[in-house]
Amino acid sequence: MRPFFFLGLPMRNRFAAISLIGILILLMVVTAAYWPGLRGGFLFDDFINLPPLGETGPVDNWAAFWRYITSGNADLFGRPVSLLSFLLDAHNWPADPGPFKRTSLIIHLLNGALLYALLVKLGQALHIEITRCHTAALMGGALWLLHPLLVSTTLYIVQREAMLPATCVLAGLLIWMHGRNQLVAGKLGLGLFWGIIGLGGFTLLGTLAKANGALLPVYALLTEIIVLTPRQLPAGRPSQVHRALLLAFIVLPTAAITIYLVNTGIHGILRGGNADGRTWTYAQRLLTEPRVLVDYLALLWLPRPFSSGLFNDQYTVSLSLLHPISTLLSIVFVLFLIIGAWLLRKRYPAPTLVILFYFAGHLLESTSVPLELYFEHRNYAPALLMFWPLGLWLADTRTLTSLKRVLIVVLPLGFALMTHARAQVWGDVQTQALVWARINPDSPRAQANAAQMEMQMGHPREAEQRLQKLLASHPEEVQLAFNLLGARCMTGGVSHADVAAARTAMLSTPNAAGLFSHWFEQILPVIMSGNCPGLSPDDLLELINAGLQNPQLAANGPQQDFTYMRARIALAQHHPDPALADFLRALDLEVRPGMALKSAATLGAAGYPTHGLRLLDHYQQVQSRFKAPDRGMPMVHEWVLSHQNYWQNELIHLRRQLRLDARTNTANTDAVGHDQSNPH
Repeated sequence: MRPFFFLGLPMRNRFAAISLIGILILLMVVTAAYWPGLRGGFLFDDFINLPPLGETGPVDNWAAFWRYITSGNADLFGRPVSLLSFLLDAHNWPADPGPFKRTSLIIHLLNGALLYALLVKLGQALHIEITRCHTAALMGGALWLLHPLLVSTTLYIVQREAMLPATCVLAGLLIWMHGRNQLVAGKLGLGLFWGIIGLGGFTLLGTLAKANGALLPVYALLTEIIVLTPRQLPAGRPSQVHRALLLAFIVLPTAAITIYLVNTGIHGILRGGNADGRTWTYAQRLLTEPRVLVDYLALLWLPRPFSSGLFNDQYTVSLSLLHPISTLLSIVFVLFLIIGAWLLRKRYPAPTLVILFYFAGHLLESTSVPLELYFEHRNYAPALLMFWPLGLWLADTRTLTSLKRVLIVVLPLGFALMTHARAQVWGDVQTQALVWARINPDSPRAQANAAQMEMQMGHPREAEQRLQKLLASHPEEVQLAFNLLGARCMTGGVSHADVAAARTAMLSTPNAAGLFSHWFEQILPVIMSGNCPGLSPDDLLELINAGLQNPQLAANGPQQDFTYMRARIALAQHHPDPALADFLRALDLEVRPGMALKSAATLGAAGYPTHGLRLLDHYQQVQSRFKAPDRGMPMVHEWVLSHQNYWQNELIHLRRQLRLDARTNTANTDAVGHDQSNPH
C-alpha cells in the first residue's frame, strides 16, 4: 500500500481520514501526559463520597444497587449518574484508586473527542473554510485537553462529578444541532426527536451527574442566538416546532435558573449574617467571585505547571468594592468582557460565544449559591470552548504563516509538558502534599495535610514546626490544633498549653464536627493504650464539651456527634451506664435508625450487649419521632430503604446477635462462679 493513500480520496473523505489520525495522535499525547498521575491515591472528598460503595454491603445485587445509587446527598438530585460511573471501578470499599483514575482519564479523552466534533459543527455553522475549520477544532480541543489546570479535575476522582456534566453538555449540544439541521431540511419528526433527546434527555442526565449539568439549556441558548440564528428555518411547521423546542427546553429552564439564583442572592443578603456556616456573607461572596473568575482566567491563559491545587481556604474575601481594590477592578473587567462580547456578537461570533459560554458555565458555582469560594475544577465545562478562537487565528495561514505553524506545534507541546509535570505531582501523595503546602503557606488545610504526611513519613518534628507556626496566626483552626496534638503524641507528649489551644479552637470554629469525629476515631485508641503522654480521656472530654458550648455548633447534627463521642470515651473507660446515658441523649437529639444501630452495636462490641438491647428498646419507643427527608434524593433513598425493610431487618439481626451475646456472657459468668465454688 503506497504511503499517504488518503491523498487520492475525495476532499471530504480526505479530511475525515486526516482528522481521525490527528485526533488519535492527540489522545495518545494526552494519555502520555497524564500517565504518571494514575499512580496517585484518594484525596479528601473521595473519602466522603466513595465509602457508600460498601456502606450497606458490597454492591453485588439489585437491592444493594438501589441503596447505593440513591445514597447521594451532595445536592438535591443526589448525583446518581456519577455514583453509577463509580461502579465501573469498584463494588465495595475500601478500593484501589487506580481503576477510578483510569476511568476518569478515559472520560476526559472522550470529552476531548466530543469537543472536537462540536467545534467542527460550530465552524461549519459559521461557514468557515473546511481546512481552517478542522484545524481550529483540533487546536481548540488539544489545548483544552492538555491544559494543566484540568489535571485537578481529571485526577481528583470525586470530580468525575464535574466531568460527566461536561460530557452531557457536549453530547446534548451536538444532538441538538443535528436535530436542528433535520428541521432545516424539513424533517419534522426527526428534528423533534433529536431536539428532545439532546436538550431534554441530556439536561436531565447532566443534572443527575451534578447540578451544574442543568446549565445545558443556557449553553444552547447562547449557541442558538450567536451562531445558529442566521440559519433561518423554513416558514411554517419547521419554524413552529423549532420555537416550541426553544421555549420548552431552552428558554423556560434558563429563566428558572436565573430566577433561582436571583432569589437566593436577594434572600441571603436580606437575611444577613454568615452564609450557611461560612466565614463570609452572601454579599461578600458576590463581591469576591468576580476576583475569583479573573484569577481563573489568568490560570487558563497564563498556564503554569503548578497551582494551589485543592487548597484555597486562604483566599481573601472582599469586604467592600475597595477592600481589596481588585474587587472593583475585577467587576469592571468582567462586565467589560460580557457587555463588549454581546455588542460585538455579530462581527465576532466565535469570541463572543466563548466569553459568554465561560461566564454562563459559572452561574451556579460562582454567584449566589453559598458554596466555597474557589476551586479549580469549576473551570472544566466553562472552559470547553476557551481556545477555539485562538485555534481559528492559528489556522488562518494567510498572515504570519511561519509563526502560526510554529505555535501550532509549540503550544500543545508546552501544555503537554506542564500537564505531565503536574501529573507527576498528583501521582505521588507525599510530594503532592509538600508542594501544595509550599505554594499555599497561609492555607490551614494545606499545612495540616502536609503535617499529616510528614507524620506518616516519620517526621513529626517537622510537622510540629509547620503547625505551630500557622496556629499562632489562626487560633480558630481546629485542623491545626488537632494535628498538633497528634504530632506531640509522637514527639514526647502533649502539654496543657496544647490542650488549651485546641479548646480555644473548638470554642470558636464555625464547623468542626466532621473533622473532629475523624480525628477522634484515630486518637482515642492511642490515648487508651497510653501511647500519647500528656493527653488523657479527660482532655478529650474537655474538647468535646467545648464543642457542645460553641454556639456555632448548636445544630442537632454536631451536638449529636459530640454527645456520641462522649459516650465512646465512657465506654473506653469501661463505664457502660454513663455511656448508655450519652448514647440515649445523642439518639434523642435526632432520632435516626442508623444512629440507634451504630450505638447499640458499639455497646455490644465493647462487651455490653444488655446495654445495647436497652438502647434498642428505647429506640422502639421514640422511633415515631424519626423525620424522614421530604425532598430530593434523600427522600428517594429513604423510600428505597423502607421498601426493602432495610432498617427493620438490620434491627432484627442486631437484636438477635445482642441477645446471643448476652446469653453467652451469662453462661460464662455462671461457669466462672461454678468453678470458683468447686475448685476441685
